[in-house]
Amino acid sequence: MNAWHKSSYSDGSGGNCVEVREGLVTGIRDTQNRGQGQIDLPSAEWIALMSTVRGQ
Repeated sequence: MNAWHKSSYSDGSGGNCVEVREGLVTGIRDTQNRGQGQIDLPSAEWIALMSTVRGQ
């Protein structure tokens, strides 16, 4: 699986940040609460979510 990276939409103030780790399964976690786990989505679901969010 790939390395974690911050969302390009994170505000940079150290506050509201989300990290993503993309691969066959995409992991999503809160940078302020990494120890509380992550949400894992199959890559097809991640692509569908991003398409919906972007309005495509």
